[in-house]
Amino acid sequence: MKPMTGPISAAAETQVKVPTRRAVAKQQTRQRVLAAARRLFSEQGYEGATIRDIASAAGMSTGAVFANFSDKADLFREIMIVDMGRLGERMREAAEPGGDPEEVLVRIFTAGYAFYQGQLPLARAAFSVGWSPDEGKVLRTEPATQVLRDIIKGALVDGVARGELIDDPQIELRGRMLYDCYLSNYIAAVFGGSTLEALHDKAREQIRILLASARRS
Repeated sequence: MKPMTGPISAAAETQVKVPTRRAVAKQQTRQRVLAAARRLFSEQGYEGATIRDIASAAGMSTGAVFANFSDKADLFREIMIVDMGRLGERMREAAEPGGDPEEVLVRIFTAGYAFYQGQLPLARAAFSVGWSPDEGKVLRTEPATQVLRDIIKGALVDGVARGELIDDPQIELRGRMLYDCYLSNYIAAVFGGSTLEALHDKAREQIRILLASARRS
C-alpha cells in the first residue's frame, strides 16, 4: 500500500507543539523581569535603573536577566515595542469611525496622548533613550514606530479617497510632518505638564495648518 500523500497526510503529520515546562518557566521569568524593569524605569528613569536593581526587584540574579536580555537597552526596547503595539491599537480604534481628515487625525493624536497620560515617568524614560545617539537610533527605527506613522498616513489616504483632500506628491511629506508634530507635543506633556485638553487643542491647530494646502476648495 502506498503511503498517503497530500494535504491530509501533511496535516496528520503536523503536531501541535506543547510548550515544555522549561519554556514556560523562561517566559514567566521574562515577564517578571519586564514588570520589574517597567516599574524601575518609571520610578528612576532609564539612566537611574540598573540591571542589578532590576534583577533585585524581580527577585532573581543578574545572570537570569542576561539570560533573557542582552543588555538594558534590549530590555527597555522590549517594553517600548509592547507599549507601541498597544498604542497602535488605540490609535487605529480612534481612526475607525472615519469622517473629516482633521477630526480623524485629532482623535488619533489624542488617543496617543491619553495612552501615556497615566505613565508620564515612563514616557520621560523613553525620551531620554530617544535622544541617545546610539540607543535612540535603534528605537526610532523599530517597525512599531513605522506602524504609528502608517496610521497617520492612512488618515490622509482615506481623506483623498473620500474626496476631501487632494491627491498630491506631498502626502508622504505631510504624513511625516504630522508624525513629527505628534511626537513634539509629548515634550509639553512630559516636561511641561500640559493637560490632555491643552494637547488636544494644540494638535488640532497643527493639523489644521498642515492640511490647509491639501484641502479641496
